[in-house]
Amino acid sequence: MWVRGFATGKVISFLTCLGVFCTDSSDKEDAIEEDEEEDEDDDDDDDDLEVKEENGVLILNDANFDNFVADKDTVLLEFYAPWCGHCKQFAPEYEKIAATLKENDPPIPVAKIDATSESALASRFDVSGYPTIKILKKGQEVDYEGSRTQEEIVAKVKEVSQPNWTPPPEVTLVLTKDNFDEVVNDADIILVEFYAPWCGHCKKLAPEYEKAAKELSKSSPPIPLAKVDAIAETDLAKRFDVSSYPTLKIFRKGKAFSYNGPREKYGIVDYMMEQSGPPSKQILALKQVQEFLKDGDDVIIIGVFKSESDPAYQLYQDAANSLREDYKFHHTFSTEIAKFLKVSLGKLVVMQPEKFQSKYEPKSYVMDIKDSTEAAAITEHVVKHTLPLVGHRKAADAKRYTRRPLVVVYYSVDFSFDYRAATQFWRNKVLEVAKDFPEYTFAVADEEDFATELKDLGLSESGEEVNAAILDEGGRRFAMEPDDFDADALRDFVTAFKKGKLKPVIKSQPVPKNNKGPVKVVVGKTFDSIVMDPKKDVLIEFYAPWCGHCKQLEPVYTSLGKKYKGHKNLVIAKMDATANDVTSDRYKVEGFPTIYFAPSGDKKNPIKFEDGNRDLEHLSKFIEEHATKLSRTKEEL
Repeated sequence: MWVRGFATGKVISFLTCLGVFCTDSSDKEDAIEEDEEEDEDDDDDDDDLEVKEENGVLILNDANFDNFVADKDTVLLEFYAPWCGHCKQFAPEYEKIAATLKENDPPIPVAKIDATSESALASRFDVSGYPTIKILKKGQEVDYEGSRTQEEIVAKVKEVSQPNWTPPPEVTLVLTKDNFDEVVNDADIILVEFYAPWCGHCKKLAPEYEKAAKELSKSSPPIPLAKVDAIAETDLAKRFDVSSYPTLKIFRKGKAFSYNGPREKYGIVDYMMEQSGPPSKQILALKQVQEFLKDGDDVIIIGVFKSESDPAYQLYQDAANSLREDYKFHHTFSTEIAKFLKVSLGKLVVMQPEKFQSKYEPKSYVMDIKDSTEAAAITEHVVKHTLPLVGHRKAADAKRYTRRPLVVVYYSVDFSFDYRAATQFWRNKVLEVAKDFPEYTFAVADEEDFATELKDLGLSESGEEVNAAILDEGGRRFAMEPDDFDADALRDFVTAFKKGKLKPVIKSQPVPKNNKGPVKVVVGKTFDSIVMDPKKDVLIEFYAPWCGHCKQLEPVYTSLGKKYKGHKNLVIAKMDATANDVTSDRYKVEGFPTIYFAPSGDKKNPIKFEDGNRDLEHLSKFIEEHATKLSRTKEEL
């Protein structure tokens, strides 16, 4: 380029000398470099937004997804994992689907997303298995629940793409204070979810819950599912003691029962189908009872009645409903079975199979059920007598062994024919001790089933054939010193515990050498000295390293620590609850993250942070509301 006979470079030099441009050569180079960088950034942005194609299938990612779908009426999506065998098998079929829908009028885009690398999209669409197929209709997600065939998928996508298509109405019933009692009191059985609109777990459950509702609506008779916005319907939430979200409850003719089943479609369906049947199964033949006694593996609960119209039978059914998750209930109208059990009609019999019976305990526990008997008294009788003097503790029936102190003896427990003698040999040793300590619960447990528990007790590598421990109130655990096991050794161990001479085992990470950051790190060994310090207010977060919500909270929590770092009477702390014991039962951790405020002078009554907004503002407000005294340390000059 020439300007009036001068080369551009000469003109610039000339004007620079005149002081028109105050830019030296280095500034010029920087400016040129900046222009080049901006051009490169623009190119990178264009590259990120570009949608590539592979065998007719569009490839979407976190960067280009929103831009691509923004103006599309209907889009078919597949979330896949490169290593997934099902995805590889489905790939040729999906390519055929893409080719077919490309010929549609108008064409319907078909795309795939690598869910292992595009984590933001996978999380946004709650992808938990591969391949997952979704249809987008004007940006709104539509689940696809059919088979993975070209015919079915194409038909469904074409249906959704119609201009007048609208999503089907929710099958899940919406309950409020105005219709709750009418609906619930009239239902033989109904599942109700109490949720909070902001709750992440509730949002994750929502699609599974709706799918289950659709499936159960087809059962005979249909089993309804309903939901209550616990934030809007505070009176209903309070009435049914809802304190966390989601809370699910089963109602039978208005009576509430806890729901402890799975939280995905098929699990909910199977659980509710099981719950909808009668809580007690009828026994017709004496042979069934004899088989329970000879070969049974669990407590035997039998109600003996005159007929179904017997008022005692109805009371028994009500009681069985409240415990049906944990125990198998039976009933009979047979006089032959009553004679065998040595009871009259209107009686409840609880007894153990032969392998759990011993000379130290009754063979059966009998209760007389009268018209005036309350269902609560029946359930109390069942719970009180379902454990033998020394039971077989299993992971599946942990609820039965919540009474503390619990003395557990670990070894290779196997009641099958070939190993029963060895199993009973050690169990008999335990029985000799258990009879002298009726205030304690005793059990044997298979060492492989409780390998993690043994590791936490420090007994996984003891080298002993038999190990023992005591699990006490508040989560405290005491391990028996590895030694040759016999009744005397166990008796000495239990006696030492009773006299308070044993030190608890505390699962703990190493104590941090440097703990001067804005958020103090607490481990099992320092929980009492930091959190339970009576002179200081402590905000403690219990987290899990793998928890996404915890990772999201981390920068906010660090900012909170910095904000209050100057307050000498307030400690902001955190603890990995998966690697450390919480040594006080007042700080229950049932999910992550869990946050408590432990006020000075009242450590036994911590205040749980239950606001769904875990931001700096709400956490600060929580501290300010509950702090006993906030005072700054004097700044050192």
